[in-house]
Amino acid sequence: RDIEFIIEEVLPVVKADYILLKQVVNNILSNSIKFTRQKEKAVITVKCEKDENDYRFTIRDNGVGFDMKYASKLFGIFQRMHTQNEYEGSGIGLATVKKIIDKHGGQVNISSVENEGTVVSFSLPIQQ
Repeated sequence: RDIEFIIEEVLPVVKADYILLKQVVNNILSNSIKFTRQKEKAVITVKCEKDENDYRFTIRDNGVGFDMKYASKLFGIFQRMHTQNEYEGSGIGLATVKKIIDKHGGQVNISSVENEGTVVSFSLPIQQ
């Protein structure tokens, strides 16, 4: 497969549980890779912006996307937008992401356009 990963800037060092944050990044990137499978060239972009209180990490892909009317279901356990035959997975990835980010005092957001891609962002408080 042809997958282009773009990291738009140097990512910051954050204070968080390493194992849990690794799981967050793994789950989001795994989804991006999975849902860009039908693209001749997958493009996955990672960036981070800093504001006064938080770091906001954003992962954008050019995958299949989904209808935003189903967005509220995505963070529920065992919720899926596609059948098991279309895309493998258990339906717990984004639920796990939300639980971990909530535990760290952050927030998770998702937006998508069908056939154009998905953007998942999460914030983590800046620890002094």
